[in-house]
Amino acid sequence: MTTRIVGRTPGSSALSAGRRSRELDALADRGEIDVLVIGGGITGAGIALDAASRGLRTVLVERHDLAHGTSRFSSKLVHGGLRYLASGQIGIAHESATERHILLTRTAPHLTRALAQVVPLHDPGHLARGAYIGMGYELGDGLRRAVGTPGSLLRPPGPIGRDATLALAPAVRAEGLRGGVRGWDGQLIDDARLVVAVARTAAGYGASVLTRVEAVSVTGREATLRDLVTGETLHVHARAVVSATGVWAGDLDRDVRLRPSRGTHLVVSTARLGGSDVSLTVPVPGSSSRFVFTLPAQHGRTYIGLTDVPADGPIPDVAHATEAEIDMLLGTVNTVLEEPLVRADVLSTFAGLRPLLAGGDDHDTSDLSRRHAIIESSSGVLSIVGGKLTTYRRMAEDAVDAVIRRDPGFASRPSRTRSIPLVGAWPRHRLGEIAAAPRLVRRFGAEAPYAAALPKGPAAACGVTAQELQWGVAVEGALSVADLLDRRTRLGLVETDREQSTDAATAAFARAGVEPIEA
Repeated sequence: MTTRIVGRTPGSSALSAGRRSRELDALADRGEIDVLVIGGGITGAGIALDAASRGLRTVLVERHDLAHGTSRFSSKLVHGGLRYLASGQIGIAHESATERHILLTRTAPHLTRALAQVVPLHDPGHLARGAYIGMGYELGDGLRRAVGTPGSLLRPPGPIGRDATLALAPAVRAEGLRGGVRGWDGQLIDDARLVVAVARTAAGYGASVLTRVEAVSVTGREATLRDLVTGETLHVHARAVVSATGVWAGDLDRDVRLRPSRGTHLVVSTARLGGSDVSLTVPVPGSSSRFVFTLPAQHGRTYIGLTDVPADGPIPDVAHATEAEIDMLLGTVNTVLEEPLVRADVLSTFAGLRPLLAGGDDHDTSDLSRRHAIIESSSGVLSIVGGKLTTYRRMAEDAVDAVIRRDPGFASRPSRTRSIPLVGAWPRHRLGEIAAAPRLVRRFGAEAPYAAALPKGPAAACGVTAQELQWGVAVEGALSVADLLDRRTRLGLVETDREQSTDAATAAFARAGVEPIEA
């Protein structure tokens, strides 16, 4: 890894209510823009960054907040493609490993880390299971080596003994335990934080990032937008309109056919799992390729996921777990625990909807390809669908390439995002040199000292400081208390944390001199 990784942008990357108002006024006054991106999840933010960094006049609009939909409900993993290898999707597996490498070593070392994945092996049958799982991890490690990720960052997999397994995962049942297999993958500090970082980096390259702005009607060359804060409408002419609205793509383009899949997670106390900082990986009974994971997270919480079931019917703004999914996740992880988790241990749940390309009726959603596709509608709107969080950068590159290919008036400019560090990026081996508390460095990277220098005020739950909250308002574009709690800090995942933090979040808006909107 090079020491030249520094997350600075040519212009200001700060998002705020004031900047939003100024850029909406400018949008109403200006002529044609180059690219209008609809959707403020990871894909839309990635497209805005790719387009703006190529010099295109870019505007992103999102009817809610950044990372409001699927992008905040992932497992927070940066996948290396192991699952895709198992299903024979070699190209997708290699792409995933490549994009993981870019995130870990170039664009976001401050927001990512290596995560150990431990599969406990109980008798009977531990030798056969260990050999099978170990072989899979070895194949995944081959991808790691092929794309150049150093072994010092993602260590080679291998067997571990009984004592080592219990040391790493203390909640595992000791009776019948013969050891385990340990592999490695990447993990995000938080998926919503990645979205905000990408969007801010796009803004630093000149993109207008406008939340609470709804696309009322669109064609391939123009759109009617409504400011949901003021109720005002405006018309925008664009040389290209790109829909990055995920599972809601069909609302803008009836030609898009998706088969959404719901991925559900549980939230439990990390202490309930012995304080483990590894991912306990448990095979789903009856399947050779599906696993349930425990995923250590912020605020002393651990997520347990995930399901992969069809999400039929109308698509909600926010998906919810079903009782059957909760039971399935608890039942699977409990097969390896000393003290089984019960429903009272579940502090909360969350669920996201994956925008999978529709296959035949006989396909289970777990078998549908995670490959992304770019679809042009009869009106000229380009929709990007499918894919996954890890490969957002490549999806964005392909989308902007499609925009440029379609319009001969665009100068041909190659994508630059393989080497553009996100805001706050800093060399991994030098993160300890940043003069700020480690928890702030993990969230803000090189920007941590600036966040820490903000005025003091009432703190929120789980050690979240007043400065973090104010930074969310002044720099990260939060317009409402819900934006702060649900996406900038994730305190809203657990209702008691939300209740304890609402006053502190409201006070952060007051210190920033901003009136929060109702969400």
